[in-house]
Amino acid sequence: MDWVMLLQFATPLALAALGETVGQKSGLLNIGLEGTMLIAAYFAATATLWSGSPWIGLLVGAFAGLVLTLIGGYFSISLGSDQVVVGMAINLFALGLTGGLFRKQFGQTGHLFSVQELPKWHGFDWVMLFALLGVLLVTWSLFHSAWGLALRSAGEYPKATEAAGLSVNRLRFQACAVAGFFGGLGGAYLSLGVVGSFAENMTGGRGFIAIAMVTFGRWKPSYVFLACLLIGY
Repeated sequence: MDWVMLLQFATPLALAALGETVGQKSGLLNIGLEGTMLIAAYFAATATLWSGSPWIGLLVGAFAGLVLTLIGGYFSISLGSDQVVVGMAINLFALGLTGGLFRKQFGQTGHLFSVQELPKWHGFDWVMLFALLGVLLVTWSLFHSAWGLALRSAGEYPKATEAAGLSVNRLRFQACAVAGFFGGLGGAYLSLGVVGSFAENMTGGRGFIAIAMVTFGRWKPSYVFLACLLIGY
């Protein structure tokens, strides 16, 4: 078995699922993760095409995912809108926006274009390393830090969190930002580290699979990562 290739295919899922784990621990369910990954993949590919640098594309994609997730968080957290409805709206928006822009750039039927991929050493790259370190980072943040305790409290006992003088909304926005960045990074890596291109609806349900892996891994980052390795296999 080629373990490097296995990790390469699992990395987009793992990044998105690790971010979603943080979000769900705060009481959020980001159904729009599919749209987050898709819009990040598009902007990462096009930014790389324009700039010639996959690193710029990676940052642009991660930022696009972060912004879109925070917009969804505003509706869900601040306005109290239904999370499922908001998430599906984000998915439809991302599908329509990326498809429309892609066809406008490359014609009605569109075509596959190649972009410079992230540099690799024996098939390994820095984003794959970040995904591995992300397991440790998320585990420590959630279960061994004061911030993680407050975040989990916001998800499980929001009234007790408010009684302790902490803002549930602020904690959830912070979790939303983490989930958006990780989801955007996962989508960007899909186009720059796995495919080296972009196609309409190229995420193909990976956002929904990442959400399922969070549940399958019982909200424990190490188990979630192993579940993503299984899907990557």
